[in-house]
Amino acid sequence: MKLQQLKYLLAIVDNGLNITAAAERMYTSQPGVSKQLKLLEEELGMQLFTRKGKSLGDITVGGLQVIDRARIIMREVDNIRSLASDYYQEAEGSLSIATTHTQARYVLPQIVTEFRKRFPKVSLNLHQGTSEQIADMVAANDIDFAIATGSNDLFENLLLVPSYRWDRSIVVPKGHALTKLDRKITLQDLAEVPLVTYVFSFGGESSLKRAFADEGLKPDVVFTARDADVIKTYVRMGMGVGIVASMAADCADKEGLQVIDAEGLFPRSTTWIGYRKNAVLRRYMFEFLQLVAPHVSSQQLDDIRRATSQEDIDVLFDASELPLRGGCDEPL
Repeated sequence: MKLQQLKYLLAIVDNGLNITAAAERMYTSQPGVSKQLKLLEEELGMQLFTRKGKSLGDITVGGLQVIDRARIIMREVDNIRSLASDYYQEAEGSLSIATTHTQARYVLPQIVTEFRKRFPKVSLNLHQGTSEQIADMVAANDIDFAIATGSNDLFENLLLVPSYRWDRSIVVPKGHALTKLDRKITLQDLAEVPLVTYVFSFGGESSLKRAFADEGLKPDVVFTARDADVIKTYVRMGMGVGIVASMAADCADKEGLQVIDAEGLFPRSTTWIGYRKNAVLRRYMFEFLQLVAPHVSSQQLDDIRRATSQEDIDVLFDASELPLRGGCDEPL
């Protein structure tokens, strides 16, 4: 069995069982890929795929198990290569990050600026999406770090380091009735107005919806978007009252908007940074992790390096107070 055969096998799977497409991706010929697949099946003494004429049909039960193990083997091959390259190019390489729009737009710019000062020869690739889309990127082995909030059940194959906490803010057009209350705003107040907020996760219950439900209220959500800037645009248009992450209440939004503090109305959220179990992280990756989670001490960083399970990580931060991120320090 050769590593090249496993590469071809995974390329076939990742290209929808299309051998021609797999060959193009591997910069080789279709007959060459077919031959190596046949040799691999002969050596294993089992069919990995069913056939429909000259085309592949489905993956067999045994094929599924072989493919799972092939992915583990190829990840370890990548880890070995990463280990070797560390000795020669410790400050060079690439870093791929998947995160949500809010983190990319309002949290990462300062972090990326500092990281670039430290590691100018490391190229950065930033991918944005919902939690579900980030999970797909993780599954496709396309990224080094995922940065997201909640949805832990989607990322059971990652080790998650808690990074910071945040509340929500309410964004309204200037002069809106909610800004003239002589008391703290309540969920009942919000239940009586149309709301504009983030796209709800398909997996698990939304903490926003749960907060209303716990009070016996049903929010009137008239518009959702994954982009906080889009939400604020539609608030300016008068579509409704916006609910966004507190760090998305930007000082640049003073024109036409007012922000109302919603601390305590909704559960406080925790953002984490995650990486694959058994991944070999290079020095610059650990420094990026520490920039995202500045509360992590040098000792905790060493412990994270040795962690092999989420339980190991959770124990490290059981008694830690996470930083609280907000938005504009000036009143809007």
